[in-house]
Amino acid sequence: MDEIDEIREFNRFYTRELGLLARSSLGSGLGTGEVRVLYELQHGGPWVARDLAQRLALDEGYLSRVLKGFERRGWIERRPDAGDARRRGIALTPAGAAAMAPLEDATRAEIAARLERLDPDARAGLLAGAAAVRRAFGDPDLPEPPLRFTDLAPGDAGWIISRHGALYARDEGYDQTFEALVAGIVADFIRTRDPDRGRAWIARAGQDRLGCIFCVRETDEVAQLRLFLLEPAARGRGLGRRMLDLCLGFAREAGYRRMVLWTHESHRAACALYAAAGFSMTGETPAVAFGQAVVDQTWERDL
Repeated sequence: MDEIDEIREFNRFYTRELGLLARSSLGSGLGTGEVRVLYELQHGGPWVARDLAQRLALDEGYLSRVLKGFERRGWIERRPDAGDARRRGIALTPAGAAAMAPLEDATRAEIAARLERLDPDARAGLLAGAAAVRRAFGDPDLPEPPLRFTDLAPGDAGWIISRHGALYARDEGYDQTFEALVAGIVADFIRTRDPDRGRAWIARAGQDRLGCIFCVRETDEVAQLRLFLLEPAARGRGLGRRMLDLCLGFAREAGYRRMVLWTHESHRAACALYAAAGFSMTGETPAVAFGQAVVDQTWERDL
């Protein structure tokens, strides 16, 4: 089964599971399209018919027939547009709102019943997956969840190791010895951490982890930046600089006088960020590591 078949299979499952092909939605006597038009009229508007058709990706002729049916039932009214007398806005009447209210309640009850069948992890995964689909297709109505920076929580260590291994294998061709290195760093941090001298941050948006960064002790006066990672979808939005500033700020408050880091020449975007944040490259050495020819680099800056 290829990617196209998988999407089509999902669409068939989804429409069947939610009864989207039924002649009567929720026993209302209305089709799914008619209920969706009612929903948009209740939660927005007044709508101009053409704009509403574009919003819902509906054929204008079909929408016109739906609206005429609503008008006959007294569910909508047409109002002159204050800015253009040739345009008429469409809005629900009190009767239309009353018709929509039980459909809204029934929809919420049906979805609540489906969610109650799932355990908490499955529910969280479902919501995260739904948001991921909307984000992937550029849904303009998807709200941006607030960005949070938290300490390590249960499950974060596994995510850090997994994402470093997967992304560096994909982008740099690194083998599993790199994942083993990351696992060792994370395990050592958790076992030996002094909260006054070391800190880790996970960038989160809703249920999603977007990145991580660590500040660890190298000597009493020198801090080391480690395990700086951003998910590809989170790059190019200034998040990396915010995380780097958090790390530098903690190092200063902890009493360190200098921060150092180790990276590879191929990590050009990260190196540009380090340079912009005041780091200078202090050495580079060709090497073979993680199954690849690399150029090790060390960078540092005073605090």
